Amino acid sequence: MKEKFVLLRGGLHLPRDPFRSSTTTDLEGPARVTERLSIDVEDVEIDDRTELTRWSRDESVVAVAPVMPMRLIAPVNKRDDDPNRGSQARTDWGISAVRADRSHYTGHGIVIAVLDTGIDSIHPAFADVELIEQDFTGEGNGDRDGHGTHCAGTIFGLTTEQTRIGVAPGIKTALIGKVLGRDGGSSDQIVHAVMWAIQNGANVISMSLGIDFPGFQRQLQEEHGFPPEIATDRALEGYRMNVRLFERLASMVHAGAAFFQPAMIIAAAGNESRREIDPGYEVSVSPPAVSDGVLSVGALGRSTDGLEVAPFSNTGVDLCGPGVDVLSARFGGGVAISSGTSMAAPYVAGVAALWAEKLKQGGTLPIDLWTARLLSSGSFSELRAGFQPAHVGAGLVQAPVD
Repeated sequence: MKEKFVLLRGGLHLPRDPFRSSTTTDLEGPARVTERLSIDVEDVEIDDRTELTRWSRDESVVAVAPVMPMRLIAPVNKRDDDPNRGSQARTDWGISAVRADRSHYTGHGIVIAVLDTGIDSIHPAFADVELIEQDFTGEGNGDRDGHGTHCAGTIFGLTTEQTRIGVAPGIKTALIGKVLGRDGGSSDQIVHAVMWAIQNGANVISMSLGIDFPGFQRQLQEEHGFPPEIATDRALEGYRMNVRLFERLASMVHAGAAFFQPAMIIAAAGNESRREIDPGYEVSVSPPAVSDGVLSVGALGRSTDGLEVAPFSNTGVDLCGPGVDVLSARFGGGVAISSGTSMAAPYVAGVAALWAEKLKQGGTLPIDLWTARLLSSGSFSELRAGFQPAHVGAGLVQAPVD
């Protein structure tokens, strides 16, 4: 039986903590620096798992993991905008909640990458943006789902149908990696897409996707003939290895910021919690968002007495964004309303771009300072009393206003 793995290779051992200063990395001269930053991703097939032992002894192999299916973090609900709402200008509530409407910054000079289902490139919300598209699914560019279009609109979309939807409408270059098709995607495609984004100058990488653990378990049973208990064990092993893979990838991206452009990876936490049924029905952040070095984002919604964690939002997040009844670009034109941590992550990505623009005014963009400013911007002032810290992390992300 052949199994497919993804190998991440680098020239040096990197610190496990991706938020350590890159100056603490043990460098061995310019040649070694160049080698370390030449990150290679390999897709290999094996029919003998003893190969795993050999790779574990190979100093150039930073991480290895079985290729696992990835799936969209599907919106909890989505619907078209009210066609009878009238022609009055408006701003999506989330734009105001994160103070983007009061910020002097627009994301100008910052390059964003959206790894999702693609984009509706002819939507008027993206008329002033250079969209660089790359398909990793084999289906071709374009967005057949609408999810990627909605996420991109929240980050950098222009005002459309008299509605401000974009946090950072001054972004002029966006990298659109289509990593999810009709049948989802795979972890190796995500790794390749992250590397493509870094190589093409991305400062912020936004992902609203997760590992399809049940799908992998089912695949091991149906395609490879494993008994259920063995399939579960192998799936858990693959899950752990993929978390490690994304941690090492994020660590390498972080370390590379000292030599190339700084880059931040932001991911949706997942929508598996069910607090509306029982407050105890909570699920922790799912991969890749759970990996060290990736900022995980939970979702907040409005209530009569303040913002509250969305019942579906997974717990243990780093930061939160608006994620219920979010207005953004609709595939085919116009705007649509969606809910999910998939909607919250683009808010954090957009605000990260605003902070990056502000900090770059000093001439450089130190990744540690940037990360610290973004996390410390989090606010609890608008949250409903009685919230649990694990649900909201550092709080509701806030744009710079001075």
